Amino acid sequence: MPARLFRSKAITSGDHSGLKKCLSAFDLALLGIGCAIGTGIFVLTGIAAATLSGPAVTISFIIAGIASGFAALSYAELASSVGGSGSAYGYSYVAFGEFFAWVIGWTLLLEYGVGAAAVANGWSGYFVHTLGNFNLHLPDVWIKAPSQGGIINLPAFGIIWMLVLLLIAGVKESAQVNNVIVAIKLSTIFIFLALASLHINSDNWHPFMPYGWFETLPDGKTTGVLAGASLVFFAYFGFDAVSTAADEAKNPQRDLPIGLIASLLFCTVVYILVSGVLTGVLPYTELNVSSPVAFALTKLGYTWSSTLVATGVLAGLITVLLVLLYGLTRILYAMSRDGLISPFFSVINPARHTPVRIILLCGFVISMIAGFFPLGELAETVNIGTLASFVMVCVGVIVLRIRQPDLHRPFKNPWNPLIPALGVLSCLALMAFLPRETWHRFLAWLAIGVVVYFAYSIRHSKLAKQQ
Repeated sequence: MPARLFRSKAITSGDHSGLKKCLSAFDLALLGIGCAIGTGIFVLTGIAAATLSGPAVTISFIIAGIASGFAALSYAELASSVGGSGSAYGYSYVAFGEFFAWVIGWTLLLEYGVGAAAVANGWSGYFVHTLGNFNLHLPDVWIKAPSQGGIINLPAFGIIWMLVLLLIAGVKESAQVNNVIVAIKLSTIFIFLALASLHINSDNWHPFMPYGWFETLPDGKTTGVLAGASLVFFAYFGFDAVSTAADEAKNPQRDLPIGLIASLLFCTVVYILVSGVLTGVLPYTELNVSSPVAFALTKLGYTWSSTLVATGVLAGLITVLLVLLYGLTRILYAMSRDGLISPFFSVINPARHTPVRIILLCGFVISMIAGFFPLGELAETVNIGTLASFVMVCVGVIVLRIRQPDLHRPFKNPWNPLIPALGVLSCLALMAFLPRETWHRFLAWLAIGVVVYFAYSIRHSKLAKQQ
């Protein structure tokens, strides 16, 4: 085995990590579904239809799904051949070396960390709304951040710590809870489809593409089907969390590709069905609301639907949050094990087989952000971080096919390098359709990461010590 690949595998391999290998392909698929089906389907579908794509939001989902599909196939090839952990971080370590691995790992911290805090804030809003349906009301000081006139967003703060305790208990226990809650939220979605499909009016699908493909407005904002695809891409954010479970998969070379591709295909079909039915039962101009699924059912006369859908949303966001926290802790664990952050955090609890220290650190930081800071538009940066990691994974497939043509690949992309090249182009295109402010925040975050790397990581990494 070439020295470069052997070195990278030695550093990123999870064979002796101490983590418990207990996740099946079914668990991994539900992990991806648990993270992907949440805010995207319950909230962004209506916003994208009303403001960006019109009824053609289904095409926006298809475009975003195709871009994610190319990335998923690339993830699957690297998962089956390279192994390791840390999602795109581990694969970038093998393909490009330590510095680029650090950059993509730093990007993933933004993706998972900001994403988790944003989802916790969204969950808090739905939780408070659901309590209001039962005439239970929390004081504003306990549901708003200090900048909004409150003391703390207590529901957002509290849900983080509930899930932190679950993650500490063990990954198998966390996966079992995820599987149950995924079943609950999928039931909610299927009930919506069954009820709403009886009221579809094809006239609501005309005009099908009222905003065109893409246009930049005078105020700098974008509109059109392609801009809608950049927004609803958030619905696919997190399916790559499946790859962070490499150390705890029973047979990662077989199960990771299955989990990645199965979860993405399933979620894409669900998104297309929901967006098509939603724009078929109501004019797209009426869907710019915080909960379009509940709104549509109420307009159709199903007045009991608000509580039902709120239950599905709460369940959906809990699984999203659980998987985001899980992925964040495993990426940081891999970086700590490689010496890029303090090795203090790579200690595994012998009883629970979980990295308790890194879980507690993530719980503290994310709960403080979620409890005391309204994230607002900062959450948009999640999309650009995800797309950047997808680009690196696709490029990694091409690079390793050239450098290591004889590497054993149980799963291989057909027509190489067409699939990963299309993944690079499609993800870069979606990045180009994002607002300028998102790019500014992203570049600022990368600049901070580069400073941290040269100030600490490069001098403490295991690779530097080996050399």
